[in-house]
Amino acid sequence: MTFANDAQGKIEDAETQIARLREQVETLMKDHVTPAVADFAGRAESAVHSASGIVRDQAQVVSGHVKEQPLIAIMIAAAIGWTIGRVMR
Repeated sequence: MTFANDAQGKIEDAETQIARLREQVETLMKDHVTPAVADFAGRAESAVHSASGIVRDQAQVVSGHVKEQPLIAIMIAAAIGWTIGRVMR
């Protein structure tokens, strides 16, 4: 019976340690990882917002140039299309 009691005691100790480790991991996740992920998400959202603003502004600038000089814009587009066509062959 001593062997069975020792085995049962070791199993209970292991279960207790596993439960304690689980609690520690949950605490670390809550205290450290979750705030870091939230901070990163906030920074990424800010960067995307800034980039979309820059792209929008540049699109307006290009649109203005096309409206001011449509013939040059057509020639540039044709040259780019021809170059891409040559490269794709």
